[in-house]
This record gives sequence, C-alpha cells and structure tokens, in this order.
Amino acid sequence: MVMQGEVKRSKEEIMERMRKPEVVSGSEILLRSLVLEGVECVFGYPGGAVLFIYDAMHGFKDFNHLLTRHEQGAIHAADGYARASGQVGVCIATSGPGATNLVTGIATAYMDSVPLVVITGNVATSFIGTDAFQEADITGITMPITKHSYLVRDVEDLPRVIHEAFHIANTGRKGPVLIDIPKDVSAAKTLFKPVTEVNIRGYNPTVTPRKPQLDKLIKAISEAERPVILAGGGVVYSGGHEELLEFVTKTGIPVTTTLLGLGAFPSANDLWLGMPGMHGTYTSNKAIQDCDLLINIGARFDDRVTMKLEGFAPKAKVVHIDIDPAEIGKNVPTEIPIVGDIKTTLALINAEVGYATGADAWRQQMQQWKQEQPLRYVDSEVELKPQWVISMIHETTNGEAIVTTDVGQHQMWAAQYYRFNKPRSWITSGGLGTMGFGFPSAIGAQMANPDRLVVSINGDGGMQMCAQELAICAINNIPVKVAIINNQVLGMVRQWQEIIYDNRYSHIDLAGSPDFVKLAEAYGVKGFRATNKEEAEAAWKEALAHPGPAVVEFVVRKHENVYPMVTQGNTIDVMLMGDEE
Repeated sequence: MVMQGEVKRSKEEIMERMRKPEVVSGSEILLRSLVLEGVECVFGYPGGAVLFIYDAMHGFKDFNHLLTRHEQGAIHAADGYARASGQVGVCIATSGPGATNLVTGIATAYMDSVPLVVITGNVATSFIGTDAFQEADITGITMPITKHSYLVRDVEDLPRVIHEAFHIANTGRKGPVLIDIPKDVSAAKTLFKPVTEVNIRGYNPTVTPRKPQLDKLIKAISEAERPVILAGGGVVYSGGHEELLEFVTKTGIPVTTTLLGLGAFPSANDLWLGMPGMHGTYTSNKAIQDCDLLINIGARFDDRVTMKLEGFAPKAKVVHIDIDPAEIGKNVPTEIPIVGDIKTTLALINAEVGYATGADAWRQQMQQWKQEQPLRYVDSEVELKPQWVISMIHETTNGEAIVTTDVGQHQMWAAQYYRFNKPRSWITSGGLGTMGFGFPSAIGAQMANPDRLVVSINGDGGMQMCAQELAICAINNIPVKVAIINNQVLGMVRQWQEIIYDNRYSHIDLAGSPDFVKLAEAYGVKGFRATNKEEAEAAWKEALAHPGPAVVEFVVRKHENVYPMVTQGNTIDVMLMGDEE
C-alpha cells in the first residue's frame, strides 16, 4: 500500500523547504500550502484547467496523490479520509464536468458536517462568463452546499485563501470549503509568503458555553426522574467521546446514539440503548417518548430521528448542546439552549455535575425493555440472512474494524448489528443518503488508517455506482475488505413498496447486475461468493486472511425487511417490530 511513510525526508526538512520564500507559480503555491497545512493524501482526477497544478505535481513526493477513476470517487474518498482521521480531506478536479461531478460529494459532506477542502480548476479569468469550453460557475452551483467558497482571481491571494479554507472547514460546525482556481492563476508567478494567521471578519464560532446555561442543565439533571441523552455526530467530530463517557458515568443517564453518533459511546456499556428513530431500537424510541429530560448532545433532530415532530418527546424538557446555534430550536422547541464545542462543554459540565439519583427506577425500566424487546430476526438454515452476515462480520473482527456503508437496507442492518466501541469507526452517508458513497469512502479511511482493518459494507445497487474504484485498490494494494449484501433488488425501496404501497413493486429489480466475483477479478482484486452460512464463514475468513483488497458477495434473501420500522406520519413509539408478528 502506497503511504506517506515512504517519504524519507524528515517532516522538519520538508516544512522548512516549503516555507522558503521563492518566486513560484500558483500551482507550486498550492502544493506548498497543502503540505504546510499537514495534508498527507490528496484524491483527484486531472483535466485541462488543472494541468498546471498536475504539472507541478510531477515528481512531487511530499504528499500522496491517489488517482481515482471518477471525480465522485475522489470526493467520497476524501470524505472517508476526513471522517476516519479527524483531519481535513482534500480532493482536486478540473473545470466544467470535473467540478460538477463533485457536487453530490460536496452535498454529502455538507449535510454531515465533514471538513473538506475541494479544489477545482476553472477557465482563465479572461474567459469567465463567456461560456468557454468546460466552463462552469462551480462557486455559484455549490453555494447552498458549501460552508464557504472562493474564486481566486489573483495569485497573490492563494496562500491566504488556502489557509483560511482549512481553518473554516475544520472549526465551528465543520464542513466543505471550495477553492476555484482559474487556469491563468495557477500558471502565474509571484513571491510565495506562507500565511500562518487567520483573521476572518464575522467568523468567530462560540467554543465555550455560557455558565448560566450549564447551571440550568445541572439543576435539570438533579430534578429529573426519567432523563435520556441523545448523542450525535457532533460528539465524534469534536473529539468529545471520553467526556461523554465521563458524563454518563457521573450522572448514570442512559444514552441513545444517532446514526452518525454510533461509536461516540461504547455499545458494550449497559447504559447504551441503541440507535433511535425510523429503524431505531424499541428501547431507544420508548425512552425518548417517555423521558422527562432529553439532553441532545451534538445531534440536529433530523426527521429520521424525530419522525412525527408534533409527537416527539412529548413529556420532556429539552436541552440542546451544539456548536451551531442555527440548529438549536430549528426543529424541536428547546428549553435549555447551550451553544459551544461539545468536548469543551462536557468537560465544564463534568466538573460540577452529580449523579441523577431520582432515575434509579428509570434505569431499571431501560434494562427491562432491552430484555423484552431486543433487536431480532427470524434466522434460516437455508437462506443467508443479512442480519446474520453483519453479526458474523462483527464477531470475526471483534468490533474493531472501521466500517463504511453505502445507503439502504444494508446500512441499517450494519448500524443495528455491528457494535461500535470507538469513535471514527463508523462511516456512512447520513443526511444526504448518498448511494455510491460506501466503497470509495472506505478507500479514504484505509489511506488514513493503514494499520487498521477497513470493511466496506455495500448493497448490490450502490456498489455498482463506484465499482470502478476497485482499480485503485488493486494498483495501490489498498487492503479494503468489501462485503456486498446482494439481495438482487433496490432493497429499501422494495421494503417501502411492500409496506406502504401495498406490494406494488415498481422498477426495483437489479437483474442484469454483474457477477461481482468476476468483476473484482477483472480489476485484479480477489473475489468470493457465499450463498449459505458455511460458505459465508469460509469466504469471509479467507478474505480477512488475504493481504490485499478482497470482495465477498453474500447472496441473501430478497424479501428481508429492516425492523423495527416507524412509517411516515407516526411517532417513534409506533413501531413495526418484524415479520414474525
């Protein structure tokens, strides 16, 4: 696997060389600035408007560049890199279609608050606005889905713009920042002066919360009889998982974690209730509906968690802790708003908070619900069940893998049956629900964590949207293990059509999909297929033992559904519990 460790020069020597004042091109300024920002891996796809940049990259050894097979693969890989590492992900694409092919990935990162710096080329400044060949107003196109964007018209602005972009992307509520560089700017030369300070008027995220609000929360905890914590992706992104564990240990308050919050709290802990919402656990959903104090920590009350808003947490006093003040009160009325960084806020609370002594009976109720209504499915010795496959993957990896998923039924089964005990081990598209995300994001996660096992769980539909990225796994020996849950249909669409649309199945059949084993082998990747438990265990064992990338196709029951399920228009305590009922 090609990794940064192959660069023999010391980091100090590299940084000193990058800082050296010299007259260089805009392209060289870009590369130097990326190194000075700590970038170790860039994902990209060249084209006419970025040829000066790629020319400067010829023989450049101070960060890795991974040539993906599609711009969407590049940005999803950068996204996976960012989520798995906590660093800013970086991708490069050319103008026009190269830039527009990034739009889905930018929106994915924006919805899930992932720090990216997206670099696009554009036509020369004199051609902007003339509908020149491969011109696109990418800053205009992406304005609603970027945290900020720049169109750089002067090469002297590049060092400042790049430094600002990294700062904006990775502070406050994190998100993607786009830098559009016209071709003449990347070619122009000037004296490079590294920028080390940031002074952005009007941008000053609140990190430390107001003390009176913390006092209100501590008082509410002391008075509560049925408190619940709803922990979201903000806990992971802030690095506040240890503070959350301390908070729960001190207070004894049960925790439910959103889809993006999985891994923020150890699933093995008795106070963890599971995931809430549309496909959440019975215990999580009942706890939210019956609690008298709901403490939201870094989640945004999205519709898949709340379902019918008018009936969500009807008995609760709501506390919302978030770095983004715009999220507080946006969907759910909030009695105690707390604006601040999650890690900082929890550390301050932990210094003063006490045990929720009034909640002993409540904690016992949680354990009773977990015993009475666990996640369950009807197993089979004839057909391969997807829930069993996910459980098998969990057991064989000891819950220690970084798991990425695509979107659909397999995503929900993975969220339910793979148990996470570490943050940044679960990478999935939450807000946008982007098919094609799972596999390339695993490549990015593996590049960020060369010594960890990375498992990419995909459906047979989503896998075909970025399957071409198998090539870069083979070429660079990136040892991602790909599990394809093949039910031969668009599974989640089929489930909705069965339950909500009275079995009127419309355009969901994925017949004609490739032989995934042969497809893997065509790219030079080891491939396996399993149709029963014995084959599944043997194939997966061999895939894990294989030193390079591997694909395992698990052929599963076509008509299996994800349960529990809350249908649209219902509150989260109105759950369909499973086929056996």
